[in-house]
Amino acid sequence: MLPPGFQIAPLVADDYEAALQLWNACEGVRASETRTDFDRILQRNPGLSSVVRHGDRLAAAVLCCHDGRRGYLYHLGVAAEFRQLGLGRLLVERSLAGLQAEGIQRCSIFLIVGNQAGEAFWTRIGWRERTDLKVLAHDL
Repeated sequence: MLPPGFQIAPLVADDYEAALQLWNACEGVRASETRTDFDRILQRNPGLSSVVRHGDRLAAAVLCCHDGRRGYLYHLGVAAEFRQLGLGRLLVERSLAGLQAEGIQRCSIFLIVGNQAGEAFWTRIGWRERTDLKVLAHDL
């Protein structure tokens, strides 16, 4: 349930700059999507990403997508002054419900090593560490 004065809505293309500013102000988050990347994710995954607004200000945001088999949450961020109100949990639950409605049965996150606050949040809301995988990347 949202606290009074807050509204939840889908993340839209016009939120790009405010969302990047919010995410990059959060410790442990590195948001670097171009506007093209951001728009592509939203177009391919309509309604899965969300924001919480307090008046005209972005209080929290999450980017969510899937590949048809697995879901992914990227860049969950809550502005410092709005933390401990349940906004992050609410955004996660909304994204997971959207993924489940599309038949996705597992969702993953990538957590930057050393992000202790992020790790504490995710474990507190029931996520577990996968110790059987190692992530490798190749830039194109």
